[in-house]
Amino acid sequence: MEYTIEHGIEILERTPFILQSFLKNLSDTWTMCNEGENTWSAYDIVGHLVHGEKTDWTQRLEIILSDDTNKTFTPFDRFAQFESSKGKSLNVLLEEFKVLRKKNLEILKSLDIQETQFELEAIHPSLGKVTLKELLAAWVAHDLGHIAQISRVMAKQYKHEVGPWQEYLTILHR
Repeated sequence: MEYTIEHGIEILERTPFILQSFLKNLSDTWTMCNEGENTWSAYDIVGHLVHGEKTDWTQRLEIILSDDTNKTFTPFDRFAQFESSKGKSLNVLLEEFKVLRKKNLEILKSLDIQETQFELEAIHPSLGKVTLKELLAAWVAHDLGHIAQISRVMAKQYKHEVGPWQEYLTILHR
């Protein structure tokens, strides 16, 4: 599928509501579990998404679109949620994500980006040159990846409980 702003926004607008529908008011038994050492729970993932809304997507978008000669992105701390989420409930994080995403989509829409701008470039600290189109498509894929990750982490909590059905439940083997 070719990336378009309209199709991207369809997903980006829905993500906060998907997560709220899926996770709001669930017990910690579901939302704080992970897949083992150095893996993330649903709570951690939502905290990561909040941090991204604060420090990543629209900031990088503005760098690419700027007239500045230095178009190098600041490195993104993929683990900042462990500190920034401390003391917050999952419901608070879900609401924060919803508010931040709404604001960021308003920014995106107000920029009135044209396809002729899709090839504008910036420098990612580890990936090198990236285009505006790649950044915007990555934002969508990032959301979908974390929605899938949350589902996988939660499904694996019943990996042994499903008995012989484990063979048919591919989500339990990823």
